[in-house]
Amino acid sequence: MVYGDVEVQFVQKGNEKLKILSQGMETDIDVAPRITKTYDAVNDETTVYSEKTALFVEPKNTVADKYGVAIDIGTTTLVASLINLNDGCELAVASGLNPQARYAQDVLSRIKLGSQPEGLNTLHGELIRELNRLIADVADSAHISVSSIYEAIFSGNTTMLHLSTHTDPASLGKYPYRPVIRGNLYFEAASIGLAIANNGAVYVPPVMSAYVGADITSGILVTGLTHQNGTTLFVDIGTNGEMVLAVNGVLTATSTAAGPAFEGMNISCGMRAGSGAVESVVINDGNITLETIGDIAPSGICGSGLLDAVGELSAHGYIDKNGRFITKGNDDKFRIQDEKAVFCLAENVYLSQKDIRQVQLAKAAVRAGIETMLTTNGIRANQVDSVLIAGSFGYHLKATSLFNIGLLPRDFEGRVKFVGNTSKSGARAFLVNNPVRDEAAKWVKSVRVIELADDPQFEKTFIGALSF
Repeated sequence: MVYGDVEVQFVQKGNEKLKILSQGMETDIDVAPRITKTYDAVNDETTVYSEKTALFVEPKNTVADKYGVAIDIGTTTLVASLINLNDGCELAVASGLNPQARYAQDVLSRIKLGSQPEGLNTLHGELIRELNRLIADVADSAHISVSSIYEAIFSGNTTMLHLSTHTDPASLGKYPYRPVIRGNLYFEAASIGLAIANNGAVYVPPVMSAYVGADITSGILVTGLTHQNGTTLFVDIGTNGEMVLAVNGVLTATSTAAGPAFEGMNISCGMRAGSGAVESVVINDGNITLETIGDIAPSGICGSGLLDAVGELSAHGYIDKNGRFITKGNDDKFRIQDEKAVFCLAENVYLSQKDIRQVQLAKAAVRAGIETMLTTNGIRANQVDSVLIAGSFGYHLKATSLFNIGLLPRDFEGRVKFVGNTSKSGARAFLVNNPVRDEAAKWVKSVRVIELADDPQFEKTFIGALSF
């Protein structure tokens, strides 16, 4: 029974209409997988090896049937890619939502829930069930058996890696924030419930800290930051803002909590990137032009549309530098909703003052992280040669929106490149080339990690980054 006011949110069921990016920047890499096979013609059987260790024997010649899955485990979304280990080619890809979000939206709340045995069982079990569904989907699409998938790569933030391997994440939520899983580790797939081949393994790439995980390690690998000349900034924008500054191959990394606003959560008309979501907003001479996913009537606004909208409001004088609505002279664009002014994008889609504040907090967190990392390295914004924006959410953004809201400094104009889902493409690189695993484990140890909570200037920088 309900005895008070309740707020009900309708969550879309099924993932087929969601817009989840599965592609990211790739790198040229030799095909040298950990899994190999040899055929014995005399006995008409094939032996499967993991490096030099024989796993089992299969009847007939199955040398051509050798597969792995590269899996991006995001806080919000999941992507599974089926890879032919003989040539490194992608055969099929499937994506969906991370079901853990039904129980806890962000990383910190999942750490809290996962620190209790029952909560850990729930978060792990829900995630593995969804991963098994995605693996079955890609296997079915490629007309192969899951028993021919011998290895999986889990690429994700450090919290996701703990939860996916049924590891207590409690240490991630309390000082000194030390992860139990440091990566460059193998797990028996069966021990964590992953439905691939008997004796199949799960590899977890190395992580840099409690809040800079294997997804960023994957990004560094495919973008080649460790051997680039000049100064490059890599930023993965999502519920967490994880970033790496590379100065002639020397790396500094940090992470800041952006919150769920960029995913359309905690926004009045916010929604996932599904059919009907406003994903692009342009204001020209007072006229508003919207683009929606599926080219249908707008039913809400997703993250990319949200940043577009706030950027346009800032650029065209509908909000001031402090984020307050400027209603005077703009009466035709505002209406009263629950006794407060809201900006109307469409008949049933609007932005409230609270929504603007949510964007302010999220973008200030990322901008402050960038500024702190630059300052720590004695680098000015105009000295940055290239800015790489990674992640599914980041790929759908416009550079102009990032500048208009102040998430990126104007000095970066003309230097921004969107590199897509590098967590997934990096997982693929780890899958098809075994030697890069130990190489990455070595250079990860040399990365300087800045803990923003310990930086005495971060709060001041954050407050300064709130303005548009």
